[in-house]
Amino acid sequence: MLKGEFQHNIDAKGRMIMPAKFRDALGDCFVATKGLDKCIFVFPLPEWEALDTKLSELSLSKGREIQRFFYGGMTRCEIDKQGRILIPANLREYAGLEKDVAVIGLTKRAEIWSKANWDLQNEKFIQNTDAVALQMEDLGI
Repeated sequence: MLKGEFQHNIDAKGRMIMPAKFRDALGDCFVATKGLDKCIFVFPLPEWEALDTKLSELSLSKGREIQRFFYGGMTRCEIDKQGRILIPANLREYAGLEKDVAVIGLTKRAEIWSKANWDLQNEKFIQNTDAVALQMEDLGI
């Protein structure tokens, strides 16, 4: 499963070590694409295929923007022998990835964040725990 938070760096060529704990869950080939909140979503192939099915069934009038967003930024990734992935320039630019990154596991997908943006997200969370508590209550947690 994809769970936890890991800090890594991206080298000048756009390569980043994928956390060892995520490699088995992601498999030899997986998908990365633009994510919400200026991060990169990383999906194991079965999870991507499930999302792809839902996206491809959307009508042109209702689905074109979300299809452009996810498909336009999508790339297949493979982990090299050193445990690294290559993040394409367009995704690095979208997510503001320069050197320090945070890789977050969310069970069915991972997210890659610039360290600065992840710190801002955490600060928002810390300042807004009441809203999170209300969401948890709505979900029966």
